[in-house]
Amino acid sequence: MDCWDVIIVGAGSAGLAAGIYAVRSGLKTLVLDEKLAGGNISDAPKVENYPGFTEISGRELSERMVSQCKNFGAVVHELELVEAVRFEGEIKVVVTNNAVYQTKVVIFATGAYHKTVGVKGEKEFHGRGVSYCGVCDGPFFKGKKVAVVGGGNSACATSLYLSGLASHVTIVHRRATFRAEHSLVLDVTSKFNVNVLWNVEVEEIKGDSKVRVLAVKNNVTGEKTEFDVDAVFVQVGEVPNSVVAKTFGVETDAAGYIKVNMRQETSFSGIYAAGDVTTHPVKQVGTAIGQGITAALEAYNYITVLYKTAPKNMG
Repeated sequence: MDCWDVIIVGAGSAGLAAGIYAVRSGLKTLVLDEKLAGGNISDAPKVENYPGFTEISGRELSERMVSQCKNFGAVVHELELVEAVRFEGEIKVVVTNNAVYQTKVVIFATGAYHKTVGVKGEKEFHGRGVSYCGVCDGPFFKGKKVAVVGGGNSACATSLYLSGLASHVTIVHRRATFRAEHSLVLDVTSKFNVNVLWNVEVEEIKGDSKVRVLAVKNNVTGEKTEFDVDAVFVQVGEVPNSVVAKTFGVETDAAGYIKVNMRQETSFSGIYAAGDVTTHPVKQVGTAIGQGITAALEAYNYITVLYKTAPKNMG
């Protein structure tokens, strides 16, 4: 059986950062991803908030991370799906669709995926006016008209952020009331340039080379309308890729995010998590990288110093 010091599940920003720091610490490191390496950042047309780069495409940034991780000596397997993880004493066994591995440490860096509205034009205009991250893409639409789809905390927080950038923000919500926290609702509805369309659902996102029009329908009256927009920010929730971790028994919160402490430790000794799959409140490439680094260095400490200790309590 193939044996490793560290196996990292997920080759996005958090997983690649963990791979770089693990292998530089002298650990035999394997990175596995069911898709191509690079993660969600690869889909971003532009990244302007990553330190050191005034502007870089998400694909180029992710390709640089992948290349750096490989050049340092980490082994990266793409298109290899992790199906299960189990204990054999102190050793963890990772089962994929291609092989079975043994490892001393597992780092889950499996990320999360955004829920979609599922309407015509959403996929076609992704990166051309359709976005799932207001902090990432909001600055591209300064002084423009934008729409936010959703009614929870993420939708209200995104609308509040965009109200300081866009000329006008229209919130499209399929219910008659927000599901967000009361204080957040008060903040966003107090903004002069924020308008809310209640009981309204998106029917289609239209445009040419980029988004131009949002078509909606009132689910009470049946009335259909269209209005001009430069961008549509979909904020109907996200789902953490934590199925394998949960099946293994790693503790998660009610939404499925893996619970970690400041050392990125999970509820099991020798099992760490980093990036968007965790309960960390900020989902950005910079924070994911920081968590990946922390997980890798803690893995080194676990292997070299604490390998025989009992499982730690969450803290």
